[in-house]
Amino acid sequence: MTTSHRSIWTKSFMSVSFTQFSVFLVFYALLTTLPILVIEEMNGTQSEGGITVTAMLLAAILIRPFSGKIMERLGKKKTLTASIMIFTATTFFYLSVDQFAALLGLRFFHGLSFGLFTTASGAIAADVIPPERRGEGLGYFAMSMNLAVVAGPFLGLTLLQYAPFSILFIVLSLLIAGGSLSAFLVQVPPEAEADPAPSKDRFSIQDLIELKALPIAVISSFIALAYSSIISFLSVYANAIGLSGSSSYFFLVFALAMLLSRPYLGRAYDAKGPKFVILPCLLLFSSGLLLISITSTAWMLLLSAAIIGLGYGTLLPSFQTMAIQSAPITRSGHSTATFFMLYDIGIAAGSFLWGLVAAGAGYQTLYTASAIVVLAVMVLFSVQQARQPAPVASNQAS
Repeated sequence: MTTSHRSIWTKSFMSVSFTQFSVFLVFYALLTTLPILVIEEMNGTQSEGGITVTAMLLAAILIRPFSGKIMERLGKKKTLTASIMIFTATTFFYLSVDQFAALLGLRFFHGLSFGLFTTASGAIAADVIPPERRGEGLGYFAMSMNLAVVAGPFLGLTLLQYAPFSILFIVLSLLIAGGSLSAFLVQVPPEAEADPAPSKDRFSIQDLIELKALPIAVISSFIALAYSSIISFLSVYANAIGLSGSSSYFFLVFALAMLLSRPYLGRAYDAKGPKFVILPCLLLFSSGLLLISITSTAWMLLLSAAIIGLGYGTLLPSFQTMAIQSAPITRSGHSTATFFMLYDIGIAAGSFLWGLVAAGAGYQTLYTASAIVVLAVMVLFSVQQARQPAPVASNQAS
């Protein structure tokens, strides 16, 4: 049997994917319900509700640069299991929080374990996938996060219709406790673990980031910037144009389009290279954003969801694959940390920037501008590809 027939669906890959899904299920459930808790139960303002989201994301951004070094010292498997146990334990503490200040501190601490876990899980997923099928495999792995985008808010908001927040927190705590057990089934290939680095007197920037992954990580930050217009303002925009009922189906259609296209596009990435997949997906993503800007009916909104699902749904795993392939496999933790650090910064910056655009020029202008950002990324990506050296050999074959 040739190496091209090696299976993606090993015990380790399925285990890390299931744990990833469990973490993002809790993440998105809390993302959509905690602002409600702050406003309705703690008598907070809308801005304070938004801060609960920002606090966790800020902590994740701050821990990203140190994640690679932590994995280098502890090992990827120990980092994965330690971070998921801390994330799980922190989830239980939501039951005891009844003050906004305490909630904010808990969210920040939760974000630290979230940032560390997602860096470790992304690096390990890349390590356990056969190198020649990494684009396809990371596409499947990204589905664990994208499916949670639909399942998390649905679970959280549905439970709140019938039960208090205490029940929601109990259910989420039990779900993540169960999901965390699969992390212990993951086996990291020995060649993917870096030898513990000896102590050195001088601190280097490479202790925090992978410089070779930086160009594609910067490009991904602009994609995140554009995507933040969806996750931050789509529901508000839909309400403003009288499509609040249809907006609840947006991410469902997004996920279905992604699921249907992922097997083909993942294999195409590995067989024909990144440009063959990424450039058309960038064009689709931009087209979907432009369609949102002129949307006036439910079918237009859902069509834009399908187009964006085909486009953006493939971009994240493709760019992550490129970041990891840019450096030796022993540096996959640093590459993953660099990639997600810039991606998170793009999401955070976009949520602030697009808010200013919406307030000053309206939502139609917001989505037109985000579509232009994606078109600009096509130019940046083409230039980057023209200058990019071939992927590191040790990261392309076993």
